[in-house]
Amino acid sequence: MHVAMADQAVHVGPAQSIHSYLLKDRIVNAAIKTNSQAIHPGYGFLSENTSFAQYCQSNNIIFIGPPPNAIESMGIKSKSKEIMSEAGVPVVEGYHGKDQNSDFLQHQANKIGYPVMIKAIKGGGGKGMKIVSKESEFFENLMSAKRESLSSFGDDSVLIEKYIQEPRHVEVQVFADQHKNCVYLFERDCSIQRRHQKVMEEAPAPRLSENLRQHLGETAVRAAKAVGYEGAGTVEFIFDNATNKFYFMEMNTRLQVEHPITEMITGVDLVEWQIKVAEGEKLPLRQNEIKFRGHSVQARIYAEDPYNNFLPAAGNLQYLDYPTVSDDVRVETGVQQGDDVSVHYDPMIAKLVVWSETRSGAFTKLKNNLAAFNIAGLSTNVQFLMSLCAHPELLKGNVHTGFIEQHKNVLLSKNLPSPELISQAVIALILYNENKTISTNINTSDPYSPFATQTGFRVNHNYLQKIKLKHNLCGELYDVRIEYYGVGSSDSRFNIYFKNKDTEIESNVRGSLDTSSSNKFHLTCVVDGTLYKSNIAFIENSVHLFNKDGENEFTVILPFDEKTIDSNEQDTESNETILAPTQATVERVNVSLGDNVCVGDPIIVLTAMKMEYVVKAQIEGKIEKILRKEGDSVRKGELLVKITPKI
Repeated sequence: MHVAMADQAVHVGPAQSIHSYLLKDRIVNAAIKTNSQAIHPGYGFLSENTSFAQYCQSNNIIFIGPPPNAIESMGIKSKSKEIMSEAGVPVVEGYHGKDQNSDFLQHQANKIGYPVMIKAIKGGGGKGMKIVSKESEFFENLMSAKRESLSSFGDDSVLIEKYIQEPRHVEVQVFADQHKNCVYLFERDCSIQRRHQKVMEEAPAPRLSENLRQHLGETAVRAAKAVGYEGAGTVEFIFDNATNKFYFMEMNTRLQVEHPITEMITGVDLVEWQIKVAEGEKLPLRQNEIKFRGHSVQARIYAEDPYNNFLPAAGNLQYLDYPTVSDDVRVETGVQQGDDVSVHYDPMIAKLVVWSETRSGAFTKLKNNLAAFNIAGLSTNVQFLMSLCAHPELLKGNVHTGFIEQHKNVLLSKNLPSPELISQAVIALILYNENKTISTNINTSDPYSPFATQTGFRVNHNYLQKIKLKHNLCGELYDVRIEYYGVGSSDSRFNIYFKNKDTEIESNVRGSLDTSSSNKFHLTCVVDGTLYKSNIAFIENSVHLFNKDGENEFTVILPFDEKTIDSNEQDTESNETILAPTQATVERVNVSLGDNVCVGDPIIVLTAMKMEYVVKAQIEGKIEKILRKEGDSVRKGELLVKITPKI
């Protein structure tokens, strides 16, 4: 989409960022070729790269960001901790030195005391970050953190810090100009995370006193001034809920993905400020002129499966519909219907940002607009986000970085669909098939003639049809009987029968399907006297229902599928086979043919969407087959390794 929207577009290389977006000469040459005066580096890739900022300067191109020395000082976490300590900014206990010997680092971790956090000294976004609970897990996590760090940032150096239990992640937006002016634009709470990556952010942070808010902001300004900062930056703090104390974590020397929520509460266009500062102008506002109003929340829409450990889900966006945007509702995205979500980049599809006068109003508005985020074709976290923003503890402001893990049983519960929902899915399928029949029939000019349908209509008889439906989230199967009557009416009517928790359910249903759009349908139906409206998507043998409660997907089980469904599920879950859990690249194979393995042994390491996934043995046995090697691309469900069980 970014290419389609650009006035000029320059091809900088293949999809793998290491061969394109991370090559500074390709980016600068593109700027020179298009006679550009400045480069805005965005959120990632080279946005925090000292060498790139220097390269821009040497080619007389303005880098819209801080000076190279500030990027270097804050970009290397071990160095930034030293600078912050000298500036009087509180830091967490840990080892931030240069010695990267594995045994030495383990000794430092033992000395600090577990749990500890292993963290890449460069970059961010959760890459190269591991929590280690005990000494026996240290080496494996250290190696994994180093590989992720090297892959993402070109440097495998790490630091070790004491891990604060149940902390909050609170960050402050700062801005400085070339005239030594520096201000803060209040804070954001980014505690709702999975895999150390942010999922939902809000501004201002809940449950902070005005004195603490001011102290936090002034400390962030002191941190920025300590490195001669210019432009937009974010000072991130670990906030200890137990003591109300905060500690410097790192400074992101760029605009953050979550910057829109700051814009929503302050009314400031941060990108406009970036450009003005880069041109040498003074900051548009003084500190006492910056106020905030209301509350803003951002949700990150990811292509991932929350019900499978948030596994990334590369694939095609076969159906995509956004909420209606307004002054209070903002959608930021780089994709459109029909686009592929690639394994080469972060799995984020879009950002949904809302504003309201109150915090509770903001979360209500977020939930309502998430329901209007209709996506089909691959797994997303939309339904999970809807559960998240309605959780009572989150609404009270009781948040911390382990919130999702703590409440996962509630947040990831797989509830059975209601009888009304099943009835809606059934009538949607029937009406869709009827409409296809009518649109292709050429033997009658009367679209409501019984001879124009394939329902099995018979004079003086109500036709009965049977189908088997599977609810894709909970896996429940439903044997459904449909009795047709009222054929020839524009408002089709049916009786639907199925078992729900061993109880026979009978529903009287009538409705219509708006098919004016080629692939976006709107269902209006009445189930036992109650009106329901849903957006509908049909993909292969599945029907997706989108309504105020989110998405539900049902698959029609065809006769030949019925015979194999049990055996297929058994094969997939067999402990003797190691299958690729998602589309990915093989990073490393940890075993050789004939090796003996135990339960929990790491067999193969995969990378997808810039993260590492270790696939472990589920049984004790011997390695019988290894079908893939390092560097291979693999499809979801592909057989990688076979294990012969120990007898």
